[in-house]
Amino acid sequence: MKALVFDGPGRRAWTDRPQPELTAATDAIVRVDAVTICGTDLHILKGDVPAVEHGRILGHEAVGTIMEVGQAVTTLKPGDRVLVSCITACGRCEYCRKAVYGQCLGGGGWVLGHRIDGVQAEFVRVPFAETSTYPLPKGVADEAALMLADIMPTSYEVGARNGKVQPGDCVAIVGAGPIGLAAITTAQLFGPSSIVVIDKEPSRLAAAKTFGADVLLQPGENPAAAIAELTGGLGADVAIEAVGVPETFELCTKLVRPGGHVANVGVHGAPATLHLEDLWIRDITITTGLVDTSSTSMLLRMLAAGRLDTTRFITHRFGLDEMDEAYDVFARPQESDALKVALFRN
Repeated sequence: MKALVFDGPGRRAWTDRPQPELTAATDAIVRVDAVTICGTDLHILKGDVPAVEHGRILGHEAVGTIMEVGQAVTTLKPGDRVLVSCITACGRCEYCRKAVYGQCLGGGGWVLGHRIDGVQAEFVRVPFAETSTYPLPKGVADEAALMLADIMPTSYEVGARNGKVQPGDCVAIVGAGPIGLAAITTAQLFGPSSIVVIDKEPSRLAAAKTFGADVLLQPGENPAAAIAELTGGLGADVAIEAVGVPETFELCTKLVRPGGHVANVGVHGAPATLHLEDLWIRDITITTGLVDTSSTSMLLRMLAAGRLDTTRFITHRFGLDEMDEAYDVFARPQESDALKVALFRN
């Protein structure tokens, strides 16, 4: 089969790899019908995630068809359409029993495209298949479900829910890439009074407007002063960091009001300064997190009911064998205006 293989920082190849086989009774082999690229994949290619070994097949977001299941798998069968979650869950360890699947102790967590071969391939082996895939409701298209593999549950759980967005809140979102736009979408579920989005790229600010942002700012426009004016001098109730660089995290801590929340969603590859000398007296709560995907079933129900519009995230579509071109487009959003790319089995 063909697969996208990481060959060290800055190097990738769409190349031949052996087709995966069942190695445990709880496995399933899934034919990849639709797959996307994540900003985390770009971090891996930059060398920001040293746990990823050379030769690893990348990718952790896919929709596919069950081809084969292990002997212990009883709720899935060949032919079933499934969402392959970015988080794998053994379902039995202490963390899984608390629905904190991202911290699974039994061989799960974020493993696909990280510690084991991922989904940017024609086929993938999914461990713990019954607790790591989600059957797709009838009528839900592959590309619509694809956004629920990672960015929607991530923005909901690590952004809006960790940030404790409440009705009437002012929410500041720093970064209008796919996660930032998903944060707009999921924050709206809680009824905030205003959503302010800060990004340096005009095209992404324009996208944020279409997703429902109320105020659009660039970093040079003194966003702290603008938000203070909007909120009577208080600042944002919640600031969501959706980039993953020191400057954007530190900006979030300046935007939030006393007693407010900073929810860091971005994947950081370098240290950020934590100004506790300023933050301690302001009662600021800072949360981080790897998504647990405990919300995926709920989001799938909303998608099936027509309560979520996820296909608007996808700006570019490719065949699976156009993986290199898709990476080039996704990695250059300033030139391509790409948000999310989707690749489909030919």
